[in-house]
Amino acid sequence: MMKIYWYLLLLFLSFSCKEPPQKEISNRTLVKNIHIVNVEEGTVHENRHIVVEADRILEISDVLPAGEFSTVIDGQGAYVVPGLTEMHAHIPSPPTSSDRIEETLFLYLSGGITTIRGMLGHPYHLKLREEVQKGNVVGPRIFTSSPSLNGNTVQTPVEAMEKVSQYAAEGYDFLKIHPGIKRTVFDSLVIAARQAGIPFAGHVPVDVGVRHALESGFATIDHVDGYLEGLVPGDVGVNPAENGFFGFNFTKLADTSGIKDLVELTRKQEVWVVPTQTLFERWFAPTQADSLLAQPEMKYMTPATLANWKRIKEEQLNDPSWDAEQWILFDHIRLRLIRELARNGHGLLLGSDAPQLFNVPGFSLHREMATMERSGLTPQEILRMGTLAPAQFFGAEGEWGTIAVGKAADFLLIEGNPLKDLSALQKMNGLMLQGQWLSREQIDQKLAEIAENAANQNKD
Repeated sequence: MMKIYWYLLLLFLSFSCKEPPQKEISNRTLVKNIHIVNVEEGTVHENRHIVVEADRILEISDVLPAGEFSTVIDGQGAYVVPGLTEMHAHIPSPPTSSDRIEETLFLYLSGGITTIRGMLGHPYHLKLREEVQKGNVVGPRIFTSSPSLNGNTVQTPVEAMEKVSQYAAEGYDFLKIHPGIKRTVFDSLVIAARQAGIPFAGHVPVDVGVRHALESGFATIDHVDGYLEGLVPGDVGVNPAENGFFGFNFTKLADTSGIKDLVELTRKQEVWVVPTQTLFERWFAPTQADSLLAQPEMKYMTPATLANWKRIKEEQLNDPSWDAEQWILFDHIRLRLIRELARNGHGLLLGSDAPQLFNVPGFSLHREMATMERSGLTPQEILRMGTLAPAQFFGAEGEWGTIAVGKAADFLLIEGNPLKDLSALQKMNGLMLQGQWLSREQIDQKLAEIAENAANQNKD
């Protein structure tokens, strides 16, 4: 009996000496005192609070939520908009170092870009896409094209079909079309793509032409490629191969009365267009290279890159075939096409072709927005192009693209209402990425590091 007594006493003491259970720490984040921009309706929901749990928006309320939060962010009247999407991005690939590749991804983030569509794929990008998704690399959500399909890589129908099957099996999100593909080869490529269930996007090869390209089912036509050539009357008798830079040589031959029919065909075939207008205005407009190099974002590019951009720009301006007056007309036609495609076509998507010719990732998309305003589009139309429209394009409107309960916690806190002034998007207080908060201070600290690394990249 005594043994049982002592055993029970020891058992009691062992339980009584245990520490009381620790209170579970909440992993929820509260973002309070903010105004939410509805990009679909063009309205603002004032004085709201957002609760984020893991990588999702758990709650949106006009009453301050109760409970404990691991992080509290006081927006102090800031505006919340969905993360932006860069629909014509480029991601460096080896032999570029992994550090520089990851810095490029962060540059996109620094501009409020939480999703990118990489337009020149590489096997490394498949791994990178996965690492970002897992949270092992800090960067925007990645959709990646295949390596380039062009007149050199696919010269026969058999080659085209083999490449399509290969890239679909390897897991690329879509196929990238470049110039030079012959029409018969292109048609075989289209058949193979449909069989493999993989979309294709990019340029319009001269031998294909914009009307056949539209009828073939491009997911996107980028750069408004082929449209100006499509405005040249058939009886003019020009050689299509002499079109020049995106049809520049045919500018004075274009019959703009044909815009309506091309736009209608674009709408009928449900083809999205990515204008990349800022690329044209930086590359082809009569702006001196040194004035572009003086812009503050250039410090994030290496001296070698900047020198190369300057050389290309100066060669273009010094080319005897370049004509400043013709540029004005070329630009006018493009802006008109953009406006009509936005309002009467299937829709436009924001993209800047960064990093190309003075288009620095993260910064160039905001310059693209400015060109869209110059075409006559409203801030709401432009916001939709960079948020909801890309989500619709990818069939992911239930996942991201707007601020709503259950959607991905990818959004920006900005100073000012972008529906009134798009430049407010450049005044970012912080970024929520997959439920993780990046403050303005953290972003600036990383940008300073990137600038220093870029400046030192070519030093011995």
